[in-house]
Amino acid sequence: MSESPDNKIAEKPPISRERRQQARRKVLRTILLTGGVMGAALSGFLPLAYAQRSRLRPPGALDEKDFLSSCIKCGQCVQVCPVQAIKLADLVDGFGVGVPYIDARAQACDFSCDAVQCILACPTGALVYHKPEFLSVRSGAQLKAKPILKAKEKDAEPTLNLKERIGVARLTRPEACLAIQGKGFKGQARGAGFKGHMRYMAVDRWKPIRVADHPYDVPECDLCVSECPVKNAISIETVFGPDGRQRKSPVVHEPCVGCGVCEMICPVESAAIEIVPREVWRT
Repeated sequence: MSESPDNKIAEKPPISRERRQQARRKVLRTILLTGGVMGAALSGFLPLAYAQRSRLRPPGALDEKDFLSSCIKCGQCVQVCPVQAIKLADLVDGFGVGVPYIDARAQACDFSCDAVQCILACPTGALVYHKPEFLSVRSGAQLKAKPILKAKEKDAEPTLNLKERIGVARLTRPEACLAIQGKGFKGQARGAGFKGHMRYMAVDRWKPIRVADHPYDVPECDLCVSECPVKNAISIETVFGPDGRQRKSPVVHEPCVGCGVCEMICPVESAAIEIVPREVWRT
């Protein structure tokens, strides 16, 4: 019996094993090449993107341009910090790679060292007590008086030798603030897994402990005020809301140096109060 024309359509010969391997290698080369191009693009893009974000620098840091040109990325400030607040920037910081910074939400500077050891350890003057005369001081960056450290308030010399602030605390999410809501707080400020440390006068003046090991029980939340290491930098004040009703709210004052303790200790996620790096005092 003869086959129908439809059955006479020639079938394609099977692809050999070698040709399949060649095709597979071609696909892999294309994927790797595409990934390499995208990676190269991102390696240039990410530093530019992150450069738009201000970093909080250690106490005594020069203005950003002078700081970046003076810092030799030796890491001495990192080594001496008692609460390990200072970190070194990674590759996404571009020209700032290896430069010290502070992530206040993860670990603030609470001045546990009293003398600000990072400044003493800096070999180049990128961190200083006294800025050289040939470097200008930005308006609002200079503190009106040396900040009084609460931990040293009863000492003969209670002040820190800081002349300029590294930032200013701002209530960036007032709707989340427990004080404004009239709520208290009970428990671990940042949860049991939080690794941040801080010096508590009631526990040990000289030895910082884990924040998770110091639970709170306050009828009205004031953690940003009670744990601020600088006297008169922040307070809870009675204010009037947009609806005309009275409520209590954190209010930041001129002695604020931008240490970041208020941001670190704020128990809500994300923090209701944050440090604006390199911000100046505005009246």
